[in-house]
Amino acid sequence: MARIKFQTLTEQMFYTLLCLRQECCGTDVMERVRQLTSGRVSVGPGTLYSLLDSFLQAGMIRETRVEGRKRSYLITEEGRKALEEEYRRLQILTADYESCMDERRTIE
Repeated sequence: MARIKFQTLTEQMFYTLLCLRQECCGTDVMERVRQLTSGRVSVGPGTLYSLLDSFLQAGMIRETRVEGRKRSYLITEEGRKALEEEYRRLQILTADYESCMDERRTIE
């Protein structure tokens, strides 16, 4: 079965949307992701600009400003919903992990 686009987000997708809660351009997004994750996650220019294009087409972000080649973006309500859904999904995964680990401790 094919995965529905944006049903789950990759780390790069998640952090890109998270950064776009404040207006910023692509180079700002790359730097903010690096800072936010202490370098654990990086988003290269090819990946980022592909994501930004996909997010624009899906209505998850909007372009806010164009200054020459520099474009700035901001998350939309649709993007906020996707970010919140992914956050909830990750919480469920974490709860399942904790539940299984608690069961193992009880058995051991």
